[in-house]
Amino acid sequence: MYMLSNVLKNLSRKYATRLYPFQTRPAFEGFRGRLVNKIEDCIFCKSCQIKCPSQCITVDPKAGTWDCDPFACVYCSVCVDACPTQCLSMVNVHRAPAPEKFVVQLQGTPRRSKKAEKAEAPAAAETASE
Repeated sequence: MYMLSNVLKNLSRKYATRLYPFQTRPAFEGFRGRLVNKIEDCIFCKSCQIKCPSQCITVDPKAGTWDCDPFACVYCSVCVDACPTQCLSMVNVHRAPAPEKFVVQLQGTPRRSKKAEKAEAPAAAETASE
């Protein structure tokens, strides 16, 4: 009998929770949100990959790619603090629900080795003098 009275009370009251996809609440102050990379400022130094505790970031300096698995990320912002160029940031927005798993893949300008830069410097000087 006690259970029946609880069921009837719950049916007559408004919802105890939000209907999530249709009703969202604003983010709390200090909420880290999702990870964003301004790839044009990235130098592909791999410090974010090294410092990431969940190992969700992979950086390939030769190819100039930066990949992040948002489903493995714990949103601790250690990578943001470790970035020397401050190209990583956390946006105060919830990520939309996804029907399947994905990886954020960004392509930038690959880092050049110092040997290649030294070899090109004399060649560029010769073409400029002609």
